[in-house]
Order: sequence, then C-alpha cells, then structure tokens
Amino acid sequence: MLASGVKGKNELGSYTAKLYYLHRYFIREIKPTSDPTVRARALFTWLWIEKPDRYQSDGNFRLSHAIDAQFSKENQIVGNCLGLTLLYNCLLQRMGIMAETLYVENAFGIGPHVLTVLQTEELTVDIENIFPDGFDYRGHVNSPSRKRWGDRELVAAIYHSLGNEFMEKEAWVEALKNFEMAIHLNPYHEKAKLNRAISLDKMNRQNDKKWLHARE
Repeated sequence: MLASGVKGKNELGSYTAKLYYLHRYFIREIKPTSDPTVRARALFTWLWIEKPDRYQSDGNFRLSHAIDAQFSKENQIVGNCLGLTLLYNCLLQRMGIMAETLYVENAFGIGPHVLTVLQTEELTVDIENIFPDGFDYRGHVNSPSRKRWGDRELVAAIYHSLGNEFMEKEAWVEALKNFEMAIHLNPYHEKAKLNRAISLDKMNRQNDKKWLHARE
C-alpha cells in the first residue's frame, strides 16, 4: 500500500476496509469450499465476472488503483499484470492462502511479466491474471527465465514501475530514489540497476548544464 502511494492512517484504513469488503462480498456470494485450490479458482473466476474488462497492458500497476477499480460499480480497467497480481495475491492472503509471485523475463515476446503461483502439497498452479481462463495456465511452465518472488521482490517491482513513471516525466531525482528503493528490496533487479544508472547520468547532465548556464 505504501509503495502504491497510500499515505496516512486514514487512507490506509480506507483501503484495508475495501479489501475486507471485497473478501466478505466474495465469501457471501460464492460460499467457497475449504479446499485452497478450489477457493483460489473460485476467487479468480469471481474477479473476472465482476470486472470482465479488467486487464490492459499499459494499465495501472498500483494496488490502490486496482482496489478502487475492482470496488467500483462502474466498468473500468483494474490494472496491468502487476496491479492484477497484487490485488489477487492480497485477497488470497485474506483467505489464508499464501500464494507467491512468478516473474517471467520475456513473456509473450513483449517483456517482463508477473503472475501468481500457488503451491500445494500435490501440485504447482500458475495463475495468469491477465486472461479470464488463466487459472492453471501452462504457457510459462517451460520458460527458462521463470523466477519465484516473495513480498520484497514484488514491492520492488512497484518501486521500479514508479521509477519508470518519473523517468517518462524526466523527473530524474524522484526516478533515482525509486530505483534505489527497488534495488534495496531486490538486489538482483537488473533493470532497476540499469535505469538507476540512466537516471543518475541524466541528473548529472542536468546539473552540468545548470552550472554552465550559471557561469555564462
């Protein structure tokens, strides 16, 4: 929540309450069984029924936005792969199901991608949040770049996405701060390291120009 830009106890409490309501509404509507895989599938299906136009590749990545969009009665995009995975994983945790995040370096030939992975005693289930039929998705099973992420790596991805937003605005100082936070949480985040170097270089170039103008 904090990484997504939620500030203050009141705002944090508001989003926590919205997550609680979504969870209770799902339980009341679906009445799922105690089997964790069946419950996870039921939640996945329910989210898509409630918001069928939920995914957009350039959609929002923030958990707060995904909660607002899912909570809203209006038809709107919930998020990109990161936003959808954050929301689904948080709701699974509220159900007592501890899912992880799966990172794929070059999914669908378009670049980095995240989804949910559920590990039970019997099997591993990939849950592709961007497809309505994505529960037990098999398309990434043999990907050589698949990596399991914990909470730290997932939050690092939020900070990296924030850094990218600031890069697009050429706000290099803020971009640098977010890339450094991403690397602090996930020291193996190579793209954050690359973008940190770019931001630092751009920031230094800006400072050099200001210094030259001052001398002139």
